[in-house]
Amino acid sequence: MMPETSRRKQRSFWVELPILLLVAVIVAVLVRTFLVQTFYIPSGSMENTLLINDRVLVNKMVYRFREPRRGEVVVFVPPKQWDAGPSKDDYIKRVVAVGGDKIICCDPSGKITVNGRPLTEDYLFEDDVPSAQPFEVTVPTGRLFVLGDHRSSSADSRFHTDYQFGTIPVDDVVGRAFVIFWPLSRVGTLSVPKAYEEIPAPSGG
Repeated sequence: MMPETSRRKQRSFWVELPILLLVAVIVAVLVRTFLVQTFYIPSGSMENTLLINDRVLVNKMVYRFREPRRGEVVVFVPPKQWDAGPSKDDYIKRVVAVGGDKIICCDPSGKITVNGRPLTEDYLFEDDVPSAQPFEVTVPTGRLFVLGDHRSSSADSRFHTDYQFGTIPVDDVVGRAFVIFWPLSRVGTLSVPKAYEEIPAPSGG
């Protein structure tokens, strides 16, 4: 016969279990909503930085305290002017220029320039050029000019310059992709390339 104290402990466990499960679900929902979210890579627009089927972690808190910076990989809601449709998944691209920046493609060496400084993009997909399509844009305040690392396979800011110069609102950025966590063979951080450290501030700033 089970002792009375043991029976009480067993009943207590089964009473507490649903509460613990509910708390765990609430914590998971809060983390996903406000802190960190996983993101699945559905296309090759960011190759070879990100490959199809990679999974990344997205920091959703960082831009509550500061704005996105050049060189960061961000997840964002595509503007409706990009013909993405209301059910289209979020996009993931690299921020190449921020509000006030003047970005031009291309200089005589074939490089994109940001505020007059040529950008060495050693992360581009093999044999891709910085852009086959010329452009010259001064990014409006509060917006970002974003490009995929696989330029020949990316629908990005270059193709929507008829609206706000192809830029996206900072407010539509979901967060910063900061690490690849799956597959295990691809685990690694998504750091900002050093070339972006050499870009000067906009001349008007």
